[in-house]
Amino acid sequence: MKHSDFQSKVFKIVQKIPKGKVLTYGQVAKLTGNPKAFRAVGNILNTNYNLSIPCHRVIRSDGKIGGYNRGVDKKLELLKKEGYL
Repeated sequence: MKHSDFQSKVFKIVQKIPKGKVLTYGQVAKLTGNPKAFRAVGNILNTNYNLSIPCHRVIRSDGKIGGYNRGVDKKLELLKKEGYL
């Protein structure tokens, strides 16, 4: 599947988030050069099912976990397993 330049940037940034660390949707947007595109980042990650892109490591700017396309419980489980929570 062909990704837009923006999608590719988002995936590349998220792939580099180490285990036990997180970034916010806003931080990912800022790193792409589009600081106001945090909702677009969330939409892109919500449609990603490639397990090599650790979408569970992206959280809301208010510190809440946010959504996850495999379920919030799974996101919490993964973050706990990696030592974030």
